[in-house]
Amino acid sequence: MMGSVDSIETFGLVDGPGIRTVVFFSGCMLRCLFCHNPEMFQKKEKNMDVDTLVKRILRNKPYFKRNQGGVTFSGGEPLLQVDFLLEVCKKLKEENVHIALDTAGVGIGKYDEILSLVDLVILDIKHTNPLGYEKMTGHKMNEVEKFIVSLNKSGKDVWLRQVVVPNITDQEEYLDSLVYYIQKIKNVKKVEFLPFHHLGFEKYEKLGIKNPLLHTEEMDKIRCDELYKKFWEKYQSEGK
Repeated sequence: MMGSVDSIETFGLVDGPGIRTVVFFSGCMLRCLFCHNPEMFQKKEKNMDVDTLVKRILRNKPYFKRNQGGVTFSGGEPLLQVDFLLEVCKKLKEENVHIALDTAGVGIGKYDEILSLVDLVILDIKHTNPLGYEKMTGHKMNEVEKFIVSLNKSGKDVWLRQVVVPNITDQEEYLDSLVYYIQKIKNVKKVEFLPFHHLGFEKYEKLGIKNPLLHTEEMDKIRCDELYKKFWEKYQSEGK
């Protein structure tokens, strides 16, 4: 079985615990306004089979053991290649490799099956209500809601990520809604705020893709940290 892998990063330190190999799958149904990886919108030709990818990941197994790391599947959206992902995960579980899934929760199904094989889900929160979600992603919210149902059944640990965009997701009203929205998600171990940045802007220009936030300023890191502190206090007192 073949899959479409955009790139593989070794010694990743931010996409899950410990030192990780991060596999970026190409293809995504969402068109998030703040996306910094537009080169992964379209699924590329299949370029790697299951055994080859597993071998690439296992090269770093000694580092995983020493640092409680593992592999993280990201993208793009790995859940769009779920059959390929399932076969890779099955082989990695035989090797006792810790598996994290970095996802927007918008795939093509088989969520229960894939969640039975992963150890950690890093779920990207796009917006907290249907209208805002569709405006942010160009996609309806029903698929991520299906994924959250399966995620809650799985009992797996969850990290949540929220990109904080000036004048969109940095408003007090939105952050209040975030506190209550994530109450529906079980086993949340961490919530991260990621400040919107311009690092992917050159990619839009190179690919000839319109950048919807071209004139939006970067999110100030200090301001982002302040917003997180207020959010976390509220989440601890009212939401958790």
